[in-house]
Amino acid sequence: MILTVCLSPCIDVNIEVDSLSVGKAHKVINKRTYFTGKALNVANGLARLGAEVFATGFMYEMNGNRFEQELHREGVPYKFVWCPGSVRENYKFIDHRSMLTEINDTSPEVSSAKQFELINLISKISSDSRGIVISGSLAKGMSSDYYGKVLKAVPAGVKKIVDTEGERLFESLKNGVHLVKPNIGELERTLRRALKTKSEMLSGCYELLDKGAECVLLSLGKNGALITDGHKKYYSKSVNVAMNSTVGAGDGMVAAAANALVNGAPLPEILRCGVAAGTAAVTSPDSISFNKDKYKEILSSLTVKEIM
Repeated sequence: MILTVCLSPCIDVNIEVDSLSVGKAHKVINKRTYFTGKALNVANGLARLGAEVFATGFMYEMNGNRFEQELHREGVPYKFVWCPGSVRENYKFIDHRSMLTEINDTSPEVSSAKQFELINLISKISSDSRGIVISGSLAKGMSSDYYGKVLKAVPAGVKKIVDTEGERLFESLKNGVHLVKPNIGELERTLRRALKTKSEMLSGCYELLDKGAECVLLSLGKNGALITDGHKKYYSKSVNVAMNSTVGAGDGMVAAAANALVNGAPLPEILRCGVAAGTAAVTSPDSISFNKDKYKEILSSLTVKEIM
């Protein structure tokens, strides 16, 4: 089983517009509302791959029941720590160039008692897990070391996969992480410098390895991804597909890569699976997750090159 931990669920309101200009009126072409959160997206992706998965994290009393409905629909079992308040709402505007503009809210505060309750719950559930995925932001008032506290509660032998940035990532790396999956923007913000060439990108990955990561999967968006454990390094270019939305692509990549990792796949296969799922996710107009058949189709066409 793979356990996914969502510390800040959200309602994503995705709005398609012809163009987006500050200070001007815009007409909505299409609008979709998703009950989501990065780790919940990962859980749905794992379920679509046929993996055994369990979702946990914080949930809020006012509108949390909609998240339960979505997880039931995807066939994902779950158990949340319920908190007072309402789930935050994020607005994502997508224009005709498939450019994404995001306005993200902050989750209500979570009490120290609730934070402690979740750590205890994770400690119990993870004892039956082969892997754990923790990703996304934190609720208001939570310190970045909470990522580390979660990972400390996980028994030895459980594969730890982390998708976050900045201090949350650094705190995670203090506790032994098997795989981290930043995208290029997240890695640049974490290291506070631009990474333009492939050599610079690999240098950034090596810094995360030096701080405790065993493997880094770096997403390059439409240009694919690269992966390294410090000894070997590989690159896979994404295939050209009709892009509907980039929302959820990174979570799809994490789901497939995590599934491959816990099943003992070598680095090239972890990379190939991740790129296939991330690419499949951008073709899905009505879902944040990916279609399994599309994933398999893309996976069969991908190649991996070793970087010398």
